Amino acid sequence: APTLLDLAHWSTWAVCAVIKVPQLAAVLAARSARGVSVGSLLLELAGFLVFLRYQIYYGYPLQTYLEYPIIIAQDVILLLLILRFSGNMRRAVLYAVTFWGGWYMLTLRKWIIDLAMNLCTFISAASKLAQLRCLWQTKDSGQVSALTWSMSAYTCASKTWAT
Repeated sequence: APTLLDLAHWSTWAVCAVIKVPQLAAVLAARSARGVSVGSLLLELAGFLVFLRYQIYYGYPLQTYLEYPIIIAQDVILLLLILRFSGNMRRAVLYAVTFWGGWYMLTLRKWIIDLAMNLCTFISAASKLAQLRCLWQTKDSGQVSALTWSMSAYTCASKTWAT
């Protein structure tokens, strides 16, 4: 059992290291972010930042959240590409200030970080629903990467199985 658990952890870290690469490649190749929901990406980024902040705040071992800084960096790059190709680069400053402020506000009081962490599952689900809504409205998957979504499903399943 420990070998399978180690395999689940290492494979999850490996997948997370490149999880957004197919999505980034699709957006770069098309020079368009058609079909990719900014709202979904912002919600996902918020959820990841809350989770990372929570882990750091409570002093969890690095192995339990090592993949999150990597995914966050990939999400930030994807967000910048989406904003660039949609002509909304000015919003990048607003988003950066909002997330930076939120990062510090989360730990002003213990109950704030605890509440935010409890909402992470809802935030994650809302992110996926926002992307699905975008796909439904546009009736076009555009540059949405099925491989990225598949890798995301794998990491969720492996984390669930490993716990």
